[in-house]
Amino acid sequence: MAVKDITEKNFEDFEDVFADIVNVLLFKGKRLMKENELEAATTKSMLKIDGKIHEQERDVSKFWKNGEVRISILGFENQTAPDSLMPLRIMGYDGASYKKQVNDKKLKKRYPVATLVLYFGTETKWTAPKNLCGCFEIPEELKPFVSDYEINVFEIAWLDDNTINMFQSDFKFVAKYFQAKRLNKDYEPSNEELKHADELMKLFTALTGDNSFEEVYNSSKLNNKKGGFTMDDVIARIENRGKEEIILRLIESNAGTIEQIAEWVKLPVEEVKKIAQKVPVMG
Repeated sequence: MAVKDITEKNFEDFEDVFADIVNVLLFKGKRLMKENELEAATTKSMLKIDGKIHEQERDVSKFWKNGEVRISILGFENQTAPDSLMPLRIMGYDGASYKKQVNDKKLKKRYPVATLVLYFGTETKWTAPKNLCGCFEIPEELKPFVSDYEINVFEIAWLDDNTINMFQSDFKFVAKYFQAKRLNKDYEPSNEELKHADELMKLFTALTGDNSFEEVYNSSKLNNKKGGFTMDDVIARIENRGKEEIILRLIESNAGTIEQIAEWVKLPVEEVKKIAQKVPVMG
């Protein structure tokens, strides 16, 4: 399993993140789903094709319960590129959940299944079919007799500011990042405290390919910071690391005096002097 897939699943599996995504994307910000109403559901199911057993696995899946009664089962599928077979895949996942209910003779009350496709692409909107019939060329005469199946695709990078601001979990930072990436703008961090800082930094590292997020978070200086962690903390430290690398290169190449370099990188002279001490002395 790809690192990006694992980090997405680990992050979305938190009850507060899962409920937040559902409440905003399905219920327009109404807090209908509560964290304590969620129960982990198996993500794996089996299907038999040509006499052989095949395993299929959802990305994230949870039961929504009212006490001991299951209201629904909801699943997430993460996509970074449009998939023309997604309606067939979703129908397979949902169908397996319904089949399990049919086979469970002890089940007193059946419950519906809903799947959300979280699309993280930034270059184009979702261009693949969003319904089962869109996957085939169906003769006109046959269309009235082919049952259709709609899927729920949410284009995270195209969410507007009002929608993004409805998120109350750390998913807000993910949505804001993808929006900025789509608009080709710098990501603007906030001073809101992160609840799942470790998992979020791993996710950003996987999504961007930049290890700075994890390295900065794990650095002793940041970990010893009093109070909670914010994206402001992280981005500021990353920017400072970048400036430090530039300063060291300028000093090593004798590009200018300490005072000149301080002016170029817009840092106090004393701070540049401290960084300059890291340059090895040639014997």
